[in-house]
Amino acid sequence: MTGNSVGSVVSLWRYPVKSMQGEELNASAVGEQGLVGDRTYALIDVATGMTVSAKNPRKWGKMFDCRATLAEIADSTTVKITLPDGTLVAGEAAVNQTLSHLFDREVKLETLAPAKPSLEEYWPTVEGLPHQDAVTEEATLANTFFDGATVHLLTTATLDQLQAIAPGSRFETRRFRPNIVVRPESDGFVEDKWIGQTLAIGEQVRLSVTGPCPRCVMTTMAQAELPNDVSVLRTAVKHNQGNVGIYASVIQSGTICRGDAVRVE
Repeated sequence: MTGNSVGSVVSLWRYPVKSMQGEELNASAVGEQGLVGDRTYALIDVATGMTVSAKNPRKWGKMFDCRATLAEIADSTTVKITLPDGTLVAGEAAVNQTLSHLFDREVKLETLAPAKPSLEEYWPTVEGLPHQDAVTEEATLANTFFDGATVHLLTTATLDQLQAIAPGSRFETRRFRPNIVVRPESDGFVEDKWIGQTLAIGEQVRLSVTGPCPRCVMTTMAQAELPNDVSVLRTAVKHNQGNVGIYASVIQSGTICRGDAVRVE
């Protein structure tokens, strides 16, 4: 193996339905679109044609109360959604009907993204953000349900750094919805130094680190016992320009596993 060792993979995550809670994996195939099964589905607001996203929690906050997993059924993969009350729904017709009732708006589960997808994003009142207490329309990656990149990577060092700065908040992995969590060999916002470089993960996968991951209101939202906490976003804005983690694209496909070595090439 070539390159300098910088850490190891401690957890892997995919989110089969955009903005819903996802599932932790021990291993995953990685293709051109990132971890296989990640953001494969999204809800579309039938009235507007826009992608449903918890980035506008005033309208779609209940997305965070739902959990999506993928299951192999009759030689095909299907999505299963667990509702806030624990009810499990599967199948396009059942999902559309049930979630339209949950949101009191007609929504449709889709696997085919629009050529020019967009979503609504609420900006809380946090000094340093481009908008204050406003909802904007934001374009996302063409023909996908990804916002800024197909892979999002985060280190435990960044979470520890933020936790040390604001000990009254809870900087947990699930607030930031990464695909790959790395335990690095150094401290601080270490992954920021990997921008513009190639990361090798395990024996096969190669990622091009394309930029920092700017954070939004979703990091502040309540999840299960995690409280709503705008100081999570405020801390990131004040101490790391609003970035937590990095974005990457896939250079070489393969399989990654928890425990794999991570190297900078």
